[in-house]
Amino acid sequence: MGKIQYYTEEGLKKLKDELQELKTKGRQDIAKQIAEARDKGDLSENAEYDAAKDAQGLLELKISKLEEVVGNARVLDNSKMDPSKVGILSTVKIKNIKNGMTVTYTLVSEEEADLKAGKISLASPFGKGLVGKSVGEVAEIKAPAGTLEFEVLEINY
Repeated sequence: MGKIQYYTEEGLKKLKDELQELKTKGRQDIAKQIAEARDKGDLSENAEYDAAKDAQGLLELKISKLEEVVGNARVLDNSKMDPSKVGILSTVKIKNIKNGMTVTYTLVSEEEADLKAGKISLASPFGKGLVGKSVGEVAEIKAPAGTLEFEVLEINY
């Protein structure tokens, strides 16, 4: 049994849509490639056939892994969160104590992390440093360049 991961409803829907796409279109495309390669004759020396069979194996592996992830996925319930502390799905505004710059991040599961969209993983150094902090507290984030200090300015769910 895989480990349980928590997702937003939107994140879980994306996973399920991807799984559906792989099971339908992905499998159809591979079947077509295998059939076309098979039609070219001798399978013992057919590199296209071998490549298509390899691709089929990889697709099935990906489907099986994604089915496990979806099977262990749970949707987060914001109503059960402590709104005074940073946690998963909280949007937190923080200020870099050294230079005064402020940034806003939403903490999400590893699979949903997208820095460009302002979504950081709970498992990242920032995520680990911020979890459990309240407004006014200082989070020490261990980064490659050393330890950074950020003050928590706002927490929203």
